[in-house]
Amino acid sequence: MNLIQLFISVLLYFVLFYGISFILNMILKMTWIMAVVYPVIVLWIIGRVSLFDYIFSPGEAFTTLWENIIGISFYDIIILGSGLLGIILAGLTIRFLRKSGYQMF
Repeated sequence: MNLIQLFISVLLYFVLFYGISFILNMILKMTWIMAVVYPVIVLWIIGRVSLFDYIFSPGEAFTTLWENIIGISFYDIIILGSGLLGIILAGLTIRFLRKSGYQMF
């Protein structure tokens, strides 16, 4: 992977998950909801298996998921980690805004 592609991917995942987490935190008023949901999203991204396959053929789907988890590259870990960092930073931002007196957050 090219260094420019890595930088852009890290930036995109960070901004995407920061924004989604920030909006969900405002709407649901549950600060760390995305931190709980994010591992499921990551497993869905890594697994490359349809969600219905986990229900209708779970043995094959979980085997494929496990093989894909083992085969994940270092670059993918960095990119997905930046998404987690965005979620954590959004949670901290929401907490700071609530402590500062912003009622809508």
